Amino acid sequence: MLGWAVVFLIIAIVAAVLGFGGIAAASAGIAKFLFFLFLVICVIFFIFGWQGRGAP
Repeated sequence: MLGWAVVFLIIAIVAAVLGFGGIAAASAGIAKFLFFLFLVICVIFFIFGWQGRGAP
């Protein structure tokens, strides 16, 4: 998810440099949303002690 946020951020930067303001704003908004969603999920996993698949 963090990787997708970085991809949309790069798209926003390239679109802004090329002058596509609407596309840049939309991509930046999506990147911001994905980044904060990643942070929320990360905090939830830390709170509940999620350890993934491993030996018990």
